Amino acid sequence: MTSPHTGHGLRVVASGSAGLVLTRTFAAPAPLVFAALTEPDLLRRWHGARGWRLTACEVDLRPGGAWRFVSTGPAGAEMELHGHFHEVDPPARLVQTEIHRDWADGEALVTTELSEVDGHTDMTVTARYSTPEIRDAVLRSPMERGAGEGYDRLAALLDERRQS
Repeated sequence: MTSPHTGHGLRVVASGSAGLVLTRTFAAPAPLVFAALTEPDLLRRWHGARGWRLTACEVDLRPGGAWRFVSTGPAGAEMELHGHFHEVDPPARLVQTEIHRDWADGEALVTTELSEVDGHTDMTVTARYSTPEIRDAVLRSPMERGAGEGYDRLAALLDERRQS
């Protein structure tokens, strides 16, 4: 299944019974993209949908290390994500668990792979959820819009960093 919302350069495709694959290309080298995905001072500048900001960002970037993000949005809405890193292989691969504070069922296993060609980096994020129902709930949520807006902000940050 391919999402009808392919705007913002983000493509979201269902994979298997409980997976999602997100792809996006950035006009920046892989080490810079990897840094923006893992360094709190950079994450705070782009992570989240329009109107949301990262108010807590903790990253212990090593296998077994924990991460935690708290985002605050319109009308004081709050979203918390956390997990542990399984693999950290800069600047090509990151494997981590992801748990939403409000989820009752399990965690997702998220693999981010970066591949650079001629200064452009293809990012592929594969999320495996514990059940098809959770994956389908994620597809029905505004995740794609929010991720797309966040990745647009990331692209702008990468452009700014490349020109400085």
